Amino acid sequence: MMRILFLALCGLLTHTQADPGARLRLGMDIMNQVQSAMDESHILEQMAAEAGKKPIKGITNVKVKDVLLPVITLNFIPGVGIFQCVSTGMTITGKSFMGGNMEITVALNITATDRLLQDEETGLPVFKSEGCEIILISVKTNMPSNMLPKVVNKFLDSTLHKVLPSLMCPAIDAVLVYVNKKWASLNAPMPMGQMGMIKYVLTSMPTTTASSVQVDFSPTVQQQGGNTIQPANAGEAFEFPEGYAEGSSQLLLSATFLTAELALLQKSFDVNVHDMKIGQLPPQTTKTLAGFIPKVTKAYPKPKPLVTQIRINKPPKITMETGNSLLHLHGTLEMFAVRRRGKAPVSLFLLESHFNLKIQYSVRENRLQMVTSLNRLLSLSRESSSIGAFNEKKLTGFITDYLREAYVPVVNDALQVGFPLPDLLDMDYNLAELSIVENALVLNLKLN
Repeated sequence: MMRILFLALCGLLTHTQADPGARLRLGMDIMNQVQSAMDESHILEQMAAEAGKKPIKGITNVKVKDVLLPVITLNFIPGVGIFQCVSTGMTITGKSFMGGNMEITVALNITATDRLLQDEETGLPVFKSEGCEIILISVKTNMPSNMLPKVVNKFLDSTLHKVLPSLMCPAIDAVLVYVNKKWASLNAPMPMGQMGMIKYVLTSMPTTTASSVQVDFSPTVQQQGGNTIQPANAGEAFEFPEGYAEGSSQLLLSATFLTAELALLQKSFDVNVHDMKIGQLPPQTTKTLAGFIPKVTKAYPKPKPLVTQIRINKPPKITMETGNSLLHLHGTLEMFAVRRRGKAPVSLFLLESHFNLKIQYSVRENRLQMVTSLNRLLSLSRESSSIGAFNEKKLTGFITDYLREAYVPVVNDALQVGFPLPDLLDMDYNLAELSIVENALVLNLKLN
């Protein structure tokens, strides 16, 4: 099933941009799933049932039985598409022109080239077969051996070459119709929680080689209100890494695309933390803070609870190097002293910060998942202070521990929404093996 589907991608939409956000390489391991399309559609059985309705000169009460399970072989045709060969067999029965019961058992190959067209209404590619031919491998009949061979051969030749093409070639077209429906939702918007939508758009002509079909996507990231998030800058170049078995299939997701997706979650990364006790941290009070900034004691001789407000003021950014991926966050961290009930908290200071988180990737329920851990606090600068000047560098250890214990869980909770993957051919991404290369995440696709 998946086999033919991906072929359809070979003739897809016109080229519109140079830097795809995602790239799919479909090898024969995935494409060979066309076998399941024929099995699931039960098309040969349907064709056999229809055969009894077709008049055949010289035979009455026609029935087709014992249809063999088809063996489907696909081969890529570079620059064209896929050549398909279906090997099967069946027995045709009925009353012969001689008056007795007749059986003709045939083994045959159905061959066709599957080409791709673009549906004018949906813009999606659709498969269409051409050049269907029936090649007889063997023919056996129960016709009496004392009949003249020329009469038998003429009858069989006339019967089979008239009946089989009209009987079997529609099976190829029917399978393609069945397969085309399997990726009809390819360009449908997929939600990311309540924050927005992701839409995978095919924007370049797929390339067919002797071993694969390569498809480029230009995903659209749209906020809930309808605004489209544009990449901050042109995407860095990324390519399929070497070392994968020939004929295998991979999906590449660029760091630029994942960065655009994260922009949907930026507001979810803002937080106000009121808890006095957080993980292994000391109590979040002015007394604890005074251990790093003595001036806090003068302003608040009696310990006051702290409230910390973190705001991300620049779009999150993902970077990728071989084996390593980081999430960069720029924002403000402001600490407040809580006063008596009814009085607003007082801002102690406002810091600008830049820190990064290490990302671990996985797939669950066909969505890309990210889990982060603090990698490093890169910069810390004081923007304002109600307690006077102080050396903010002395807060580096305190803020680092705070981010690790109090803030990273907030980020991970927001990331649980997951990132949708291309809806193709009922693809099961949960089995994929993930690796990080330069500027991209690789999903090495596996069959169930």
